[in-house]
Amino acid sequence: MAAESMEDPMRKVIGAAFISLDGVMQAPGGPDEDTTGGFALGGWLFNSFDEEVGQQIDRLFSGDFDLLLGRRTYDIFAAYWPFVEGEDKALGARFDRAAKYVVTRGDQPLPWQNSHRVPDMSALAELKRGDGPDLIIQGSSTLYPQLLKAGLIDRLTVMTFPVVLGSGKRLFGDGTPPLSMRMIDHEVTGGGTVIATYEPDGGVKPGSFQAIPPTAAELERRHRMKEGLW
Repeated sequence: MAAESMEDPMRKVIGAAFISLDGVMQAPGGPDEDTTGGFALGGWLFNSFDEEVGQQIDRLFSGDFDLLLGRRTYDIFAAYWPFVEGEDKALGARFDRAAKYVVTRGDQPLPWQNSHRVPDMSALAELKRGDGPDLIIQGSSTLYPQLLKAGLIDRLTVMTFPVVLGSGKRLFGDGTPPLSMRMIDHEVTGGGTVIATYEPDGGVKPGSFQAIPPTAAELERRHRMKEGLW
């Protein structure tokens, strides 16, 4: 008889994000992928993509998986992956077969086969407790603050490319809660991309390097900071 303390297995939510050094993840794939907000640097990933990044993507999608997408990323994927040819056709076929769970409060059609609407984080938590393969996030910058706040991300692989974009949608956008992350794996590719994988590790635990009591000058500085004069 199994021990009563054993927990039922749960599906994992795994994020994988391409980001710039300044944290932007908008439109890595092409100029017309996402121009919202006047973003004009779409396709920034192309010239930094290297063999090791490709291997990381292959590992990510090597087993059974379902996709977890925001509505705009779903629109991008649905207009591309079912129709792709050449060397990407095999991955397109895998995306086609996988269940696509789209986090959206809207009622717009989801015509890509095996697509399912997820209205909120509570519904996603219920989905996570059910049977099925792990849920992999691609793109979908708006999902990360919600998922982290709800405690629903189990693992996050961040691929940081040696480029600074200045503006655009960021991985950790508005609404991201403070939290600590524990690195479980990392590598640096030949092209200078840092691939690091993290798992949540509780809240942020502040400390202090101050070795002496605050001086009069420091107390005055703090007062001016509090009053908005600093």
